[in-house]
Amino acid sequence: MCVSLTFCFVVYSMLLVAVPVYGLELGASPLMLGVVLSSQYLLPFLLAIPLGGVVARHGGRITLLAGALLMTAGLLLMQVLPGYYGLIGGQLLVGLAHLQMVLSAQTIISSLAAGPKLEGYFGWYATWLSGGQVIGPLLAGGWIHWVGGVDNLFLVMAGIALLGGLAGLALTGDATLGMSVTGKQTGFSAQASLMRRNTGVQVSIAITVAGMFALGIYGSYLPVYLDSLEMSAVMIGVLVSLRSGVSMVIRPFIPRIIGAVGGRERATILALCTVSVGLACLGFAVNAPAIALLSVLVGLGGGLTQPLSMVVLAESVRREQRSGALGMRLMANRAVHFLAPLMFGAVLGTSGFGVSFGLSGMFVALVAVVLLRLQTRHRDSEPGTPG
Repeated sequence: MCVSLTFCFVVYSMLLVAVPVYGLELGASPLMLGVVLSSQYLLPFLLAIPLGGVVARHGGRITLLAGALLMTAGLLLMQVLPGYYGLIGGQLLVGLAHLQMVLSAQTIISSLAAGPKLEGYFGWYATWLSGGQVIGPLLAGGWIHWVGGVDNLFLVMAGIALLGGLAGLALTGDATLGMSVTGKQTGFSAQASLMRRNTGVQVSIAITVAGMFALGIYGSYLPVYLDSLEMSAVMIGVLVSLRSGVSMVIRPFIPRIIGAVGGRERATILALCTVSVGLACLGFAVNAPAIALLSVLVGLGGGLTQPLSMVVLAESVRREQRSGALGMRLMANRAVHFLAPLMFGAVLGTSGFGVSFGLSGMFVALVAVVLLRLQTRHRDSEPGTPG
């Protein structure tokens, strides 16, 4: 699973460099660039919960393979249909495929253990994904520098996506099995009920919203900001990869970090505060060393938030509810990814990078305050209680 999803995230992170650069080549305005970047998250936002039911019924292996094929199709569309139509259409397909592969992986891993052992499993899973996110921008930046543009880059990505599908063929055992679930367990009404009544689910969603908002802004607009500073494509790739590299390094040690700071709650708040500071100051940094330092802060905080979000959710619901609940978490994830570039692009068009990144950091800090209140309630909820 980790090998397959690494290929998936190599492609995903290559797009974080290739799509903004290609959009600038097409002459996109900040708002139009926000539309292009957000398009990848539209279908996942609408279909995340139904796909959770599909994964539960059919098992992770077949849905993972279908996702890899769909991702390949989206990348080929970007290659053969130049301009905004191909770019947006391909982004729609790739976003849906990425969701399907991630949901398949998280559903399988969430059933393997509980407590610190599950923290370790999700930590290693996230480590492999961070490895893909380190490699992807470097590959994309190197290719753009080598050929002088994005020519045939989407074709290369399609081949990498197919490798992810081939790795998924090795999944066996429970990963190939589905279960009998009903719409009452996995549908929209079921997830709405969990969101209202289950404090653990609320905590998980709050962590996801804050973390994904920060990473969405960072991944979508840092390449644009660096380009405005007239940095080379190679340097852009290096700086975008740095955040993922830091996250990758710390994720195997997540259980130890949690123990050192005094528990998940303190680790989560500390992580969000670190992300907030790093993101808020990015727009005022004008040289590579300063941007690198702030990227390290974002990487440290982001490296903790997402695995913790998955662990909290997995331990807060019953097994038959996990796929649907993970789908709801990913729906919130993609909703933030969809809205964040649009909001940032609108602010950027009128106020510049300094104000835009500063307001983004303040939003993460605000969610951290909300999370403190939720965690106070969560202390009174017994782990594993379905709510």
